[in-house]
Parts: sequence; C-alpha cells; structure tokens
Amino acid sequence: MSTHAKRERLVLADLLEEAGPDAPTLCDGWNTRDLAAHVVVRERRPDAAAGMVIKPLAARGENIRTEFAAKPYAELLELIRSGPGRGSPFSLKPIDEAANTVEFFIHAEDVRRGGEGWEPRALDPVFADALWKRLETTARLMGRKSPVGLVLRRPNGQTVVAQKGAPVVTVTGEPGELLLFASGRQRAARVTVEGEEAAVKAAGAARMGLGG
Repeated sequence: MSTHAKRERLVLADLLEEAGPDAPTLCDGWNTRDLAAHVVVRERRPDAAAGMVIKPLAARGENIRTEFAAKPYAELLELIRSGPGRGSPFSLKPIDEAANTVEFFIHAEDVRRGGEGWEPRALDPVFADALWKRLETTARLMGRKSPVGLVLRRPNGQTVVAQKGAPVVTVTGEPGELLLFASGRQRAARVTVEGEEAAVKAAGAARMGLGG
C-alpha cells in the first residue's frame, strides 16, 4: 500500500533523474548529485547521518557523504527508489511516514525550485493536511532560531506558533509553503509575510530548520 512517504520518495527520485547530476538545488553549495548522496547516507549510514545533528560528528559525516557522491548517479537514484533494507528503522511504515514524508517533500522542492520557471505543486487536500499536522508538531523546533515572534497560518485560519516573542511576524500560506519557510527556504516559499519591516526582514534571513 502506498503512503505519503513512499510517494514522495518516488517523486524525489524522478525529479533528480530528470534534472541530472549537476543541476542546482535550494541547498546551499549542493547540486543534485550532492543532494542525492545526502538522502542515501541519511537512510543507509546512521553513523554518518548522526553528523547532520551532532556538530562534532559533522566532518566525518560529510566525508562519507562525499564518498557516496562519487558513486555513479544512476546508482544513487536506485538506492533512493529502493529504500533502506529491512534492518533499517526507516523500513518500518510508522517511522518512514514520520521521518520521511516531510524530508522527501522538502528535498523534492529543493530540486524543483533550484532552477527557473517553477510553480508550486498542486497538493491534494489529504496530503496538505498531513504536512500541516507534521508542521504543528515540529514548528517550535524549526522556528527556534527566529529572532522574532513567528506565527504560521494556513489560508483557512489554522495557526501554529513557531517562536514566541515580539515583535511578531505572521506567515500565511499553504502547508507545504509554510514548511519550506520554516525549514530555512524562505526565499523560495510562496507565502505572505506580515509584520514590522525590520522583523519581517529578520525572519526572512533566519537560519531555521531542524538542523543543529
């Protein structure tokens, strides 16, 4: 049975294949080959993946990612499509859904919006609601580095506080766009931002997201 995470995995793999190994992405300093290697290492090398959140391990993790990036691009894409082995926690449906639905959605947009001429994807309401629920549980963590108060709001009026404080900036958009904003991709998110000019500028420049 297909899940959101499984669907987004294939969407990401197809976009990476279509773009080729040298296309730009929204991830600073990374092209599509670099991003593909990151996705593979995160799932298949937990010893290296720890470096994504634990700074003292970051250098070793980056070295391993670089080694994977040197593999044939088609091999990386196949590893993404096939997913981790049964011994990986990511092979368990609840963990896969919780950990990968947003991860793959955001990275798919990293590829789509890394170039020119893109438009936001039309997301079905069920998937949009799933993204919103995930945002509700992670907003405070993602927005913890915002130097101003930050409220994320759907067009239907649902809101979540990503950072307490004043002055307050309110960001309005569809769930996928809000996730992109809160993950540090502010410049590529199709949202409306309201607040004092200086506060809006500060929120737009903040290094937000789940990373360390």
